[in-house]
Amino acid sequence: MEREVIIMRLDKFLKISRLIKRRTLAKEVADQGRISINGIAAKASTNVKVGDELSIKFGQKIVVAKINELQESTKKEDAQNMFTILREEKVGE
Repeated sequence: MEREVIIMRLDKFLKISRLIKRRTLAKEVADQGRISINGIAAKASTNVKVGDELSIKFGQKIVVAKINELQESTKKEDAQNMFTILREEKVGE
């Protein structure tokens, strides 16, 4: 029996996982070209799946996270289970 691959919009994942607190802000960050999925620039409407690696530029910092699970909704204390921070890098001017 084939396992169904669950996908979710990038902006929704960022909000539910609380990597970015608001969906409108997640959309802005994505549409400014500050997020990539597996090394490819992503828009807010790009679909993500378990195992994808996100790279998000927050000001002078780049956060790289791996998606562990996708959920339609989650409690605040469970949100960090949806991803693993692989590394954080400071970006020089």
